[in-house]
This record gives sequence, structure tokens and C-alpha cells, in this order.
Amino acid sequence: MEVVALILVGLVAGALAAALGIGGGIIFVPALVSIFGFSQLDAQGTSLAIIVPTAIVAAVGHIRAGRIDWGITIAVGITGIIGAVIGAQVAYELDERTLKRAFAILLVVLAIRMMRRAWTLRPSRSAAADRG
Repeated sequence: MEVVALILVGLVAGALAAALGIGGGIIFVPALVSIFGFSQLDAQGTSLAIIVPTAIVAAVGHIRAGRIDWGITIAVGITGIIGAVIGAQVAYELDERTLKRAFAILLVVLAIRMMRRAWTLRPSRSAAADRG
């Protein structure tokens, strides 16, 4: 039964990532911690490992379509690798509770930012009245 639940989490995370442009970790980490009892560090590491094959498949599709800016890819990729090494070291130094809180704060900040952006993209009432 656990395998079926994990497959469902993968399907939901993949669908949401593709449909909404979110990172799968936003779904994977909370699901692995709250549903499957993973520690925060294990959930984060597992989430990152899950994302590798998904990212490779998606990147190949974008490469074939010619939608890759290689200059930005190389620059951000190299600095991302450096940041990942530093971030992993910081995560190892933090206790489980602090790491969970930091992740939760990140999710709340992202949610607020997305809501504010969606709110500003809504058509105004006067613009809607002019159309109808």
C-alpha cells in the first residue's frame, strides 16, 4: 500500500509541477515527512534525488526544442552547485526542528508571494465591466 501511495505522490507532484511551474520538492518534502514519516533531512535528500531524472527528461525535451540559453545555464548551474554544497552543509548543522521551521517559512513566503502576484494579475472590476 505504501508503494501505491508513493506512486500517487509522484503523479500529483509531477502533474502540479508541470501544470503550475512549481518545484516537485514543494510537494515531495511535506508528503514524505507528514505522510511517510521521513526525517526532514531524509525527505529533502530524497526529494532532490527524485528531481534528478525528472529534470534530465525535461531538459532533453527543451534542448530538442531549442529552448535553452546555454550561457545562463552554465553560469547559474555552476553557482547553483556551489550553493548546493553550502546549503547541504548548513542543513547538516541544523537540528531537525529548525530545519522543518525554515522549510515551513519558505513555503509560507512563497505562497504569499504567489498570492500577491496572482492578485495583481486579476483584471480590475472596471476593466471587466467595460468588456461585458
